[in-house]
Amino acid sequence: MKTLTDHLASYAAYHRHVRNVATHFVGIPVIVVSVMALLGRAALDVGGVSVSLATLTWLASTLFFLRLDLRYGLSMAVLTGLSLWAGHALAALPMAAWLSASLGLFFGGWVLQFIGHMYEGRKPAFVDDLTGLVIGPLFVVAEAGFLLGWRREVQAAIEARVGPVGALSARERGVVLGR
Repeated sequence: MKTLTDHLASYAAYHRHVRNVATHFVGIPVIVVSVMALLGRAALDVGGVSVSLATLTWLASTLFFLRLDLRYGLSMAVLTGLSLWAGHALAALPMAAWLSASLGLFFGGWVLQFIGHMYEGRKPAFVDDLTGLVIGPLFVVAEAGFLLGWRREVQAAIEARVGPVGALSARERGVVLGR
C-alpha cells in the first residue's frame, strides 16, 4: 500500500499552482457534500438496520484515511462526517429539491476544479489515477494544515518530491502534460 506521502505527493504533482489549490479548497468540499447527498437516499440492510450508502462511503473512507495516518484519519473522519450530516440533510428534502441541490453542487464543484486546472495547465490527477478522487479531500485538509504551520514534515516530504505551491503553471514549470 502507498504511504501517506506517496498519495499526497502523487496528487500534489497535479496541484502546484496557487489558484488551482484555491479552487480545490472550495470545489472539493462541495463535491464531497454533493456525493453524500446523492448517496444519502440509497440504503442497504445491514443486520436488520438500514444504512445509507453515504454512511458506508464515510465508513470506508475513514478506515482508509486512518490506515494512512492517525491524525489525518481522525481529521478526515470529523470533516467527512460533517459532509455526511449535510448530505443526509439534503437527502431529506423533497425529491426535486434534493436532486437539483445535489446535482447543482456536484457540477458546480467540478466546474471550480476544471477552472483551477486551467490555471495549472495540467489535467486533474484522477485522469491518471482514480485514487485521486479519494485523495483530493485529504489533499485539501493537508494543504490547509500546511498554511497553518501543521505537519511541516509531511509538507517537506511532499515538496521534496514535487516542489512547493507557487504561481507558475505546469507549462511554465516545464511539466510534460501527457504524463
